[in-house]
Amino acid sequence: MSISTDDIKALREKTSVSIMQCKKALEDAGGDMEQAVVLLKKRAGAIAEKKSGRDLGAGTVASYIHGGEVGALVVLSCETDFVGKNEDFVALAREIAMQLAATDAKFISDEDITPEAREAAHKVFLEEVADKPEDMREKILEGKMQSYFKDMVLLSQPYIKDSAKTIADLLSEGTQKFGERIEISRIARFSVRG
Repeated sequence: MSISTDDIKALREKTSVSIMQCKKALEDAGGDMEQAVVLLKKRAGAIAEKKSGRDLGAGTVASYIHGGEVGALVVLSCETDFVGKNEDFVALAREIAMQLAATDAKFISDEDITPEAREAAHKVFLEEVADKPEDMREKILEGKMQSYFKDMVLLSQPYIKDSAKTIADLLSEGTQKFGERIEISRIARFSVRG
């Protein structure tokens, strides 16, 4: 099957992925645009995993201030200055800062949750499940812990502009788009209301 350049352009505009990756996805999907989009999303995670060991030596700091009452700063790191200065990369960092301002995440990833925070939540939820059947207690406790921390972990949060994606998905897509490992290195949120 022959893939037209118009189809490749349309897929590139839809996904922002390289022309070669769009062409390959369309070929693999037999020209089906929606199937090609699914293939590209699936491949984004594999590409991000493959690049996970690379050093991050560049990036950008992005800010977002909402109404003068809440603001957020995000350091989005990448491998090279070429990507760090790319306007799409800077826009992605700003989107993440907007997410942080809107949601007040406390941690970037699950690994960043402090032992003190885990212990405090564990104590509270342990009391809540005390009256549950013993064989179900641990499973219920684990579910409560995951639910509680899900909203506090930036990478786990649904993206405010598209709830079908998480912030981790945005980073995977960015890695695929820019061809480099990207990572949120630091976050800070400020509010006049504390």
